[in-house]
Amino acid sequence: MKKLFILGIRGVPAKHGGFETFADRLCQYLVKKDWDVTVYCQELGRGPDYSSVWHGVNRVHVPINREGALSTVLFDLRTVWHALDQDGLFLTLGYNTALFNVLQRLKGQVNIINMDGIEWSRKKWGPLARAWFWLNERIGCWVGNHLIADHPKIKQHLATRVGADKITMISYGGDEVLEADVAALVPYGLEPGGFSIIIARPEPENSFLEMVRAFSYRRRNHRLVVLGNFDPEKNRYHRQVMDAASGEVLFPGAIYEAAVVQALRYFSRFYLHGHRVGGTNPSLVEALGAGCAVIAHDNQFNKWVAGPDAAYFKDESACAVLFDQLLTNDAAVSRMKSASRRRFRERFTWPQVLREYDELLTSWYPDK
Repeated sequence: MKKLFILGIRGVPAKHGGFETFADRLCQYLVKKDWDVTVYCQELGRGPDYSSVWHGVNRVHVPINREGALSTVLFDLRTVWHALDQDGLFLTLGYNTALFNVLQRLKGQVNIINMDGIEWSRKKWGPLARAWFWLNERIGCWVGNHLIADHPKIKQHLATRVGADKITMISYGGDEVLEADVAALVPYGLEPGGFSIIIARPEPENSFLEMVRAFSYRRRNHRLVVLGNFDPEKNRYHRQVMDAASGEVLFPGAIYEAAVVQALRYFSRFYLHGHRVGGTNPSLVEALGAGCAVIAHDNQFNKWVAGPDAAYFKDESACAVLFDQLLTNDAAVSRMKSASRRRFRERFTWPQVLREYDELLTSWYPDK
């Protein structure tokens, strides 16, 4: 039986973000394909590592008695140290602590690294953090036996570091949503098609301020629902976004109930995606899977994912024009929704993505 150890995430089942959701799906898929899969899981607390089994997946729980960024660094160090005593194939999701993976390379372990996005280019990081991410990206390219990019442009970027033959492009996946519970809209006073939605971390590089201003400069007879953790008392940018919003903008906070988020996507008129950097963003993939009409920031990452039939804006004024032109254009919305479903089925279904991972991992298994 082939053994796989997954590092770099907080654990399964998924509770945090895109990588955890992906690992959740991949683990259960591979177990059904007769892989023996182990995932390292970060826990808050003290004490020795301990084990459990979840849906046929082996879990190694690693207690870390602190929170924040340093806890993740300590967790990654401890998981790599534990992995050094294991035999099999290793899959590391993310390169943020690739420095520790040098130990695996020195021991001769086969480690496949998913290089995620270009983290060091994000404006939210200070100079020290950006230098750390830039250095670890370089190290990850060197120590990984093979690299995975989730977007053609990420592969193109990594190819400036290593040969293109060392990189395989496999995108992120999502579920297709063909129905949702309309009752989930009731607590928010929403009607199907009567609102558009933004789902992202409220950071400047995700264009929140530009999109909210573009929507709010005139009355729309439409609602804009902005999901995310906003703290206007402590965060100046959050305060700017909320101050710029008209009375038609709703800030319900972060919503973690999957069925509610699914319904908000499914019944929205538009899904707005302001991300300016990154590879294949999970939230955008999920919007395509829900058949959303997409309005996105105009960049090479979003355009490959959403395809030519989405609407794109470069700045606030261009976004406002799209609202003016499209909010009342039922024919255009219908075309955009159909195009999203086509694009999703072409590239982003879980069966396709997981099969590609299975094939790649099998090809790199050390004892095949």
